[in-house]
Amino acid sequence: MVKENQTLPEFILLGFSDLRALQGPLFWVVLLVYLVSLLGNSMIILLTQASPSLHSPMYFFLRHLSVVELLYTTDIVPRTLADLASLHPQAISFQACAAQMYIFIVLGISECCLLTAMAYDRYAAICRPLHYSVLMSRRACVAMVSSSWLMGIITATTHTSLIFTLPFPRHPVIPHFLCDILPVLRLASAGKHRSEISVMTATVVFIMVPFSLIVTSYVRILGAILAMASTQSRRKVFSTCSSHLLVVFLFFGTASITYIQPRAGSSVTTNRILSLFYTVVTPMLNPIIYTLRNKEVAGALRHLVKRQVFPP
Repeated sequence: MVKENQTLPEFILLGFSDLRALQGPLFWVVLLVYLVSLLGNSMIILLTQASPSLHSPMYFFLRHLSVVELLYTTDIVPRTLADLASLHPQAISFQACAAQMYIFIVLGISECCLLTAMAYDRYAAICRPLHYSVLMSRRACVAMVSSSWLMGIITATTHTSLIFTLPFPRHPVIPHFLCDILPVLRLASAGKHRSEISVMTATVVFIMVPFSLIVTSYVRILGAILAMASTQSRRKVFSTCSSHLLVVFLFFGTASITYIQPRAGSSVTTNRILSLFYTVVTPMLNPIIYTLRNKEVAGALRHLVKRQVFPP
């Protein structure tokens, strides 16, 4: 890697040190949300593994989505909490910054792909019910999950290699609480314009292509629902999709606002708040959404609690 003065730079994470009045309240809010996220996603993993009624493709994907969320928040939140506990910007080594970004990208792309696989599962169940067992066989589900991780690894390897081979100043300050793609890339001393175009193009592709596939799946699902004669049947079928739709809206909505908005119109504070939402809050909301809005998950949770409190 070629860098100025032939030394590895030490990055300075600004975090929220310029908003000192908010650091104390933010610390406790982020800590509480993180603990709820850990508990909720761990519960989803346990439920989908232990409950026979949840051994279906949809919950197989949900279990892996919860694994992604657990790793996602653990990659970001502990360091963010440490930074919030300090009144001064904290240093992060070149290697640690690259590792955080790599993990962040792997998990972000994997989540995009998993949400797309879950949309395809709903399409197969509603629009192709007679072929569902073939389309969503165990082998097909494992292949989709493996492909999700593989796409994340390939994208992360490409992005981090491209970004961290650029020259940086000795002590670059990142106006963020994590080593995100664009804030780090914009600190590069040279060659960043071409790299920024390449990274932005890839980012748009990996956000918009999965989102387009999800929209296509739900357009067909909507057509199938509208073709049903019974209003009760429509409501029942749509209820099986509502949780996934809400999660998709939360994830892709905040991600697209953060990464696809024009650079000139972006605000450092706004970007940090949005990033805090999709890296901390969204992983907490996902298990809550699936527990409260999904009767099968809620029923499995009640059954598990009853079995633990009143063992046979």
